[in-house]
Amino acid sequence: MLPRLLLLICAPLCEAIELLLIASPSRPTEGSPVTLTCKMHSLQTLNAQFQFCFFRDSRALGQGWSSSPKLEITAMWKEDSGSYWCEAQAMPSKVLRSPISQINVQRIPVADVSLETQPPGGQVMEGDRLVLICSVAMGTGNITFLWYKGATGLNLQTKTQRSLTAEYEIPTVRESDAEQYYCVAENGYDPSPSGLVSITVRIPVSRPILTLRAPRAEAVVGDVLELHCEAQRGSPPILYWFYHEDVTFGSSSAPSGGGASFNLSLTAEHSGNYSCEANNGLGAQRSEAVTLDFIVPTGDRSNHITSRVIEGLLGTLGPVTVALLFCYGLKRKIGRRSAREPLRSLPSPVPQEFTCLNSNSPTPGQLQPVYENANAVRGDEVYSLVYYNQQSAAAETPGAHREDKVSIDIYARPRKASITDVDYEDAV
Repeated sequence: MLPRLLLLICAPLCEAIELLLIASPSRPTEGSPVTLTCKMHSLQTLNAQFQFCFFRDSRALGQGWSSSPKLEITAMWKEDSGSYWCEAQAMPSKVLRSPISQINVQRIPVADVSLETQPPGGQVMEGDRLVLICSVAMGTGNITFLWYKGATGLNLQTKTQRSLTAEYEIPTVRESDAEQYYCVAENGYDPSPSGLVSITVRIPVSRPILTLRAPRAEAVVGDVLELHCEAQRGSPPILYWFYHEDVTFGSSSAPSGGGASFNLSLTAEHSGNYSCEANNGLGAQRSEAVTLDFIVPTGDRSNHITSRVIEGLLGTLGPVTVALLFCYGLKRKIGRRSAREPLRSLPSPVPQEFTCLNSNSPTPGQLQPVYENANAVRGDEVYSLVYYNQQSAAAETPGAHREDKVSIDIYARPRKASITDVDYEDAV
């Protein structure tokens, strides 16, 4: 009777107990959570208190032994793949162990790699900070990011991290950083590159240099003056303004960079200080002032030419005019004296008629004197007026300019008879 009673008491304790480990999901991907459950069978009627512990490759997970038959793993990674099991115990001398379960964590290859810039748009001021952000739309585990410069692929930096994005920074941008960039990402599978991104470095204009260009060494009124303004550095397009005494009078643009010119027709008011200004939207710079001095005639150039022609004519006709005026004045004086006091004229071998010869004389280069008795008598002398017209030697050369010379001589002869004197000085 007693053995039978002991068998009835021990039967539940001696019943085979099955312990299983269940992973949910059974095939997790990297970065996803997993729940491990230690499940017991045939102990539904047993009210014994059990402690549970979970293991991977002989290493206890979590906090070790716990009253909960479940263990939550927030994220599984490729390196978390391995052999898992759980253990349970109701008394120190009795430990139950589940069969081993193999859990393999799946890795997702990187895909959709892109490169972005900060500031956006790929335009950055010289001296500012530039950040190149490499991103992947999907991919698990440790991802290796690589940044390259130029089409030849100069490697700038390599980073490996468990993240979908990574950054490469240029603290101070220089003009040489203007180039095309791309990045590559990989996590154990084939590398995936991004597209090319062009970086434009915006450079403020330097102080421009103003140059004045005239058609001759000493500019005169009417000349066209070229004002050339150029900034040695600066991102295009560049707009140039031109100033005269700090008052703007024109502008010109350089869409592709370099300098620009402005033409100015000089007038008498254009002398003074000139300067120019360059601006490409990143700040304006003014050149040093340049002083312009030029020749300003008393009249305009046409009047100047006309005056010179008149001076030439007067220079040629002046001697002839003086001779004619002298003859006219002498005759008029003698006529007035004759009316008051008739004069006795001496016989003269020269004609009494006044004759003027022009430059069309048939025998150029020879003296052709013409005499006229002026009937001027003073003391014992008779004064006669002799003038002649002579062409210069240049007239002998065909096509050469011919120049007339008029000479006037006064000769005094002793008189043979007593006549009424004529004051020659009055005649002159």
